[in-house]
Amino acid sequence: MGIRKIKNQIGKKIKDLRIENDLSQEQLAEYIGMSREHISCIERGKNLITIESLYKISKYFKINIKDFF
Repeated sequence: MGIRKIKNQIGKKIKDLRIENDLSQEQLAEYIGMSREHISCIERGKNLITIESLYKISKYFKINIKDFF
């Protein structure tokens, strides 16, 4: 699996979780400590998320970090 596919997969999962939980990009960004623009880029597969931020998101949504892969 290439890095582009991984970035897209993780971004889609984050977006799906965020929408399912009626959470805005701004709200999620504030919780993680990054900008809304960066969240947008991650969701679109443009930027790669750090493990630390992915861990924070997994804890927020109460899922295992491996569920992103």
